[in-house]
Amino acid sequence: MALTDKQAKALQHGDKPVFDGKVTGLMLSPGKAGCKWTLRFTSPASGKRRDAGLGTYPEVSIADARDKALKMRRLLDAGKDPIDTRDREQEAASIVEAALTFEKAARKVHDELKPGWKNAKHAAQWLSTLETYIFPKIGAKKLDAVTPADCADVLRPIWLEKAETASRTRQRMHAVMQWAWAHGHIAANPVSVVDHILPKQSAKKEHQPAMPWRDVPAFIEKHVAEFKQGEATRAAMLFLILTAARSGEVRGAVWDEFDLKKGIWAIPAVRMKAKEPHRVPLSEPALRLVTALKEQKLHETLVFPSPRGKVLSDMVLTSFLRRVDAKSDTSGRVATAHGFRSSFRDWASEQGYARDLAERALAHTVANRTEAAYHRTDLLEQRRSLMEAWAKHVCGH
Repeated sequence: MALTDKQAKALQHGDKPVFDGKVTGLMLSPGKAGCKWTLRFTSPASGKRRDAGLGTYPEVSIADARDKALKMRRLLDAGKDPIDTRDREQEAASIVEAALTFEKAARKVHDELKPGWKNAKHAAQWLSTLETYIFPKIGAKKLDAVTPADCADVLRPIWLEKAETASRTRQRMHAVMQWAWAHGHIAANPVSVVDHILPKQSAKKEHQPAMPWRDVPAFIEKHVAEFKQGEATRAAMLFLILTAARSGEVRGAVWDEFDLKKGIWAIPAVRMKAKEPHRVPLSEPALRLVTALKEQKLHETLVFPSPRGKVLSDMVLTSFLRRVDAKSDTSGRVATAHGFRSSFRDWASEQGYARDLAERALAHTVANRTEAAYHRTDLLEQRRSLMEAWAKHVCGH
């Protein structure tokens, strides 16, 4: 007889299982937690009796239990064990579910790379370009489903219009897929060939707005030559201009890096962009500035501490230049802190200083490997006279 809802509801814990007359082997077994559906069958593979659970009544109705049992019976008729088949299907579904999408992989790569980046701003920018241009289109795709055409298509709208942004985004996509390749998720990196699919980029790299070198003395005299005790922003700006150093190198300067007797600022490799140590010969104005700050004892460790005793934010100098409307060579934009390195470089060229000397003063790496192999000295003393001349220019002497 076919099992009815009235019979199923009447079952109590301790009663014997009741078989359904519609599907062979389908039974409802009462227990403490309710009545459970089971299909009892003989496995074609082992010849042993097995019980396959189909759910609990009434969550799984009689009709649904019969439907599930009939599907298993069809597998048995085909010589397949329904429990083994179900296990394999669940395992395959789990593998598919666990498979990384491009977005999941990118966020994982970002987390792994973040500890090696110098500041939180760069870490945020690395991910934001992918969130803006890539994730909306291929973020949900499985890694092994991302094709070279996909990579080219997401970059195409910005490839020529925003060439620099596109290049950075491409580099970050490449890093994600290279990680995927290294971990066995893909057979080849699809980003590697996008340059052959997309048109050649001809846009010039946008430079940082810089103050014309002839205008630097007037700027210093008006805005940074004099500052109150403890005013680290103006002091840092003056020191940055005098040394032609990068903003991060100046803001993170600590007293242990200075030899005031020899007039040398030795920046360790870990704080340099090229990861090579760099010595800066201090001109007389730069040395006087640092010596005065040392005597003021603004901070035990930091040379240019913030009011809270921490490293100055990367926006402090930018905000200062905006506030004083610092003149630049770019229409509609103020000069940047980094731009003063260009001011120094242009001045050095105009004054006839050797290219190699100026490049070493800026701590630029030598692109030519053969040339780099012969660089045995940092030309410290030659650079000292260069920095003295630069200081005399910018200080108006």
